[in-house]
Amino acid sequence: MPVRTGAQHLIDALAANGVKRIFGVPGESYLAALDALVEADIDFIQCRHEAGAANMAEAQGKLTGQPGICFVTRGPGATQAAVGVHTAFQDSTPMILLVGQVRLEDEGREGFQELDYAHAFAGIAKAAFEIRDASRVPEQMMRAYALAMNGRPGPVVVGLPEDMLTHEVDAPAAMALEPARHEISDALAADIVGRVDAADRPILMVGGPGWDEASRDAITAFAEAMTCPVLTAFRGKSLIDNAHSYYAGEAGIGANPALVSALRESDLIVAMGPRLGEMTTQSYRMFDLPDGVADRLIHIHPGGEELGRVHRPMIGVAARAGSAMLALAAHAKAGRARIRADWVRSCRTAYDAWSTPVGVTGKVNPSEIWAAVAERVGSEAILTNGAGNFAAWLHRFYQHRAWPSQLAPTSGAMGYGLPAAIAAKLEHPGRPVICCAGDGDFVMSVPEMATAVQHGANIIVCVFDNGAYGTIRMHQDMHYPGRVSGTELSNPDFKAMAESFGAAGFHVDRTEDFMPAFEAALAADRPALIHITQSLHDIGPGKTLSD
Repeated sequence: MPVRTGAQHLIDALAANGVKRIFGVPGESYLAALDALVEADIDFIQCRHEAGAANMAEAQGKLTGQPGICFVTRGPGATQAAVGVHTAFQDSTPMILLVGQVRLEDEGREGFQELDYAHAFAGIAKAAFEIRDASRVPEQMMRAYALAMNGRPGPVVVGLPEDMLTHEVDAPAAMALEPARHEISDALAADIVGRVDAADRPILMVGGPGWDEASRDAITAFAEAMTCPVLTAFRGKSLIDNAHSYYAGEAGIGANPALVSALRESDLIVAMGPRLGEMTTQSYRMFDLPDGVADRLIHIHPGGEELGRVHRPMIGVAARAGSAMLALAAHAKAGRARIRADWVRSCRTAYDAWSTPVGVTGKVNPSEIWAAVAERVGSEAILTNGAGNFAAWLHRFYQHRAWPSQLAPTSGAMGYGLPAAIAAKLEHPGRPVICCAGDGDFVMSVPEMATAVQHGANIIVCVFDNGAYGTIRMHQDMHYPGRVSGTELSNPDFKAMAESFGAAGFHVDRTEDFMPAFEAALAADRPALIHITQSLHDIGPGKTLSD
C-alpha cells in the first residue's frame, strides 16, 4: 500500500475514476489537494465564482453521465456553490462537490469559515459527509461515487478537513467504481411492448438521466417499429431528433396546448426516465383524471423511491432509462401499428404548427432567430440556457438534431447558461456551443466570460436584452397590472463588456442583422457575445405585456 498524503490519495481516486477536468475556485483550506494536482493528469479550470464552478461541474455530469467534480473552499465557498448542487439534485445529475474544512482538532468551535455540511446541504444533496481519516480516502471516495451514480443520480458533498489532507498514511490503491446495474427483464420488456401494441393512442415520454447515444437511437427505433409518438419531458428535447416525424414536442413550461390535450387523450403513457415532476405534469394535474392513472401509466425510473411518489403507475420499474429503452426496442413489433398512423400524424402536425415562427411587435423576432440558428448548426451545436422568458423562444423554435445538445436547468436557476456553455465547449471543443441568456440571467454569471477567454472555450453567448426581469414582469402585469416594482434593469453595454474580457462583441437590434453577426461569431476563433436588444412588449412567444 503506497504511503501518500490524504490529498494525494484523493487525487488518485479521482484519476482512477477517469476524471480529466475539475472546476473550482482555489482556497487555502485545500491547498494540499491543489498541490497534489500538479503531478496529476487532470486539468483544474479556475473559475471566477463558486456558483459558476458548480454549474460547470453539473453540466459536465449531464454531458458525460459521470460525476462532475467541483472544488471549493470552506464556508462561503460552499454556500456560493450551493446553487449548482441544488440544480444537480433537481436535475438528477451526478456531481461531487469537494469542500475544504477546518482542522479536525478545531471542529465544533465555529472556527473561521466553519460550516456543518451535513446540515447545510440537507435537502439539496443526496448526501454530505466528511472524510476524517486519510487512510479511508479511497473507500470514502468510492462511497461518494456510488451515492452520486447509483439509483437516481445526484450531487454528493464531501468535506475535507485541512489537516486530514496533509496526513501521510498507508491506504489501498484507489479503484474506479463500477456502477450498480439497474436493468429490466426480458419478460417485463415484452409485457410492456405488448401493452403498447394493444393501445390505440400510446405515447412514449422520454427524459431524465441515464442515456447514451445507443439508447437514444433505440427511442427512434422503438417509435418507428411501434408507430408511437415520442414526447420529451421538461428539458429533454435532445433525446430525439426534433425533425423526426414521430417527435411531438416537449412537456414543460408553456407546453403546446395540443400536446397537453394529446397526453390527456392517450390511453397509455410510457414514461421512460423522467421523475414526472411539476413542470412535466402541468403542476401535477396531467394525470388528475376521474379514473386515476393506474390503467394508463407505466413509469420507468432509476430511483425506486420516485415510483408512486406522486402518481400511481400501472407498472413501476426501477431501472436505468437507457438500458430499459434498449430492452423495449429489442422486443418492438409492428403488430397493430397501422391503426396508430393517424395518431402519430396528428401529434406531429400539432408540433409543426407550434414550432413555426410567430409574429412580434418589435424589430427583433427571437422565434425567427432560433429557427435560423437551428437550420445553420442544429445538427451539431450544443445549446445552453439559464432561466427566464427569453428561453421560451429557444425551447419552442429551436430544433435539436444532435446528441447531446441541450443543457438547461430543470431547477429554473438563473446564471446557468454561461458556465454550462464553458463546460460543454471544453468537453466538445469541435462542436459549436451557444449560450442563450437574458440580460438579468447573464449578469448573474458574467465573471465566467474571463474563464472562457482564459481557457480558450470559444463559445457564443446570445444576450437578449429587454431591460427587465422579464418573467417576473410578465407575472407582475398579470396579477398587479400597472404597478411595476423591482423588475426594471439598467444594463451595461454588453458588447463593450465582452470586448473588455478579450472576447468578440457584436450588437444587433433587428432580426435581419442577427445571422451576419452569428456567422462572424462562429468565425471569431475566440469567445463571442451577441448583444440583442429586444422589445419588452414581446414578453413571450405569441404574448405581449398588453395581453
